[in-house]
Amino acid sequence: MAEAERIIGTPDITGAEGSGETGPDGSAASPDQVEPEARDTGATAADADVDRSPATRRRRVILLFCVAVVAYLLDLGSKMLVVAKLEHQEPVELLGDWLKLDALRNSGAAFGIGEAFTIIFTIIAATVIVVIARLARKLYSLPWAIALGLLLGGALGNLTDRIFRAPGVFEGAVVDFIAPAHFAVFNLADSAIVCGGILIVFLSFKGLDPDGTVHKD
Repeated sequence: MAEAERIIGTPDITGAEGSGETGPDGSAASPDQVEPEARDTGATAADADVDRSPATRRRRVILLFCVAVVAYLLDLGSKMLVVAKLEHQEPVELLGDWLKLDALRNSGAAFGIGEAFTIIFTIIAATVIVVIARLARKLYSLPWAIALGLLLGGALGNLTDRIFRAPGVFEGAVVDFIAPAHFAVFNLADSAIVCGGILIVFLSFKGLDPDGTVHKD
């Protein structure tokens, strides 16, 4: 009998004992009992590495607002300088005809799009700011903090023009001054919005969410 067991072997018992897994009654667990748990662990392994402590979220929110403040101040300062020095003057050539500084007033959206919908674009900018503020409550991702900060700073920059510049409140014309050849004139706020938007598209393509989780479609 012992010789027969040696030849035939006991694969089921050996496999169960080697796995180290046991069922609810203390007996060796079958592969069907073990596999789902293993799959669940693998699916959440990346998420388990995300630090969701209040301190981490606080640091991400601070970074978001720091990026937004820098983008906003650069935009505001450049517009004040352009209005004081370049408005009603001849364009300043930086790279010949390829890149100039030319002060213009734009009542439309970024890059002069939709000049007949100034109030609508003002509402959109205000909505973007509210949405970003809500997203900040569950923000744990560093790149998302940078992207949202760029969007927030750019939106605030152009919204400031909408509110405080002529011809009136919520109808003000945005100051544009960066004039590449064969392209629309824009400002630093537009640049921040575009860069933030491109980064968000990239992060979404990679499956990274603002809360730091990574999903696979």
